[in-house]
Amino acid sequence: MVCAAFCEGRTVIHRLDGRVRVAAAVLPACLVAVAQRPEAVAGGLVLGMLLAAAARLDPAALLRRLRAVNGVMAALVVLLPLTLGGPALAHLGPLSVSAEGLRRALLVAGKANAVFLCVTALIGTMHLVTLGAALGRLGVPARLVHMLFFTVRYSDVLHHEYARLRRGMRVRCFRPRLSRHTYRTMGYLLGMLLVRSFDRAHRILDAMKCRGFTGEFHAVRRFALSRSDAVFAAAIAAATAALGWLEWS
Repeated sequence: MVCAAFCEGRTVIHRLDGRVRVAAAVLPACLVAVAQRPEAVAGGLVLGMLLAAAARLDPAALLRRLRAVNGVMAALVVLLPLTLGGPALAHLGPLSVSAEGLRRALLVAGKANAVFLCVTALIGTMHLVTLGAALGRLGVPARLVHMLFFTVRYSDVLHHEYARLRRGMRVRCFRPRLSRHTYRTMGYLLGMLLVRSFDRAHRILDAMKCRGFTGEFHAVRRFALSRSDAVFAAAIAAATAALGWLEWS
């Protein structure tokens, strides 16, 4: 969600208050997620593209992430028209392409892209510490905020630990196959990763206590609403209202 390549910028989006950015991402994303009319989904896509342009996201990095999202959506667009009933749009041998299935698949794909663009432009351009502090100020429980911090911070550490264990297995000539030995070995690998993660968590907690951690992360930057925050919040509220009008009018 948070991308280091998008965090460094001096655009109007980057200068906004973190709380405003989180709220501005959640409101239209929730409305688009429950929308059933193509007009509302198309409006959400336009809003997402405008926000991405305002944040000046790196096109290559954004396209790589969109390609990952749309890889899943492509499978949905192919399979849903073939499995959902309704009037047939075309026939492919014994299979029939449902018009309703195609409409729903395109609707879901449009929703996914719209939500992704909105969230990436507003939340993906925030540093993790700023995001956690903003969530805490918006009333999210402190434990959930801490879980977000540690999940993002140490997921890469666990990945490196997993890669190290796999290299050790390859050095010992392990080759995965469809056999009981492979299943047992992979179970040992996952168990060892779990044990080492538990041990590392205890060491991290002890180190944090030695540094005076009392259950709260203190943000260096203080949040303060400005006139630009108010104008942007009003614009997002108006855009969300417009999406609602497209959905329910």
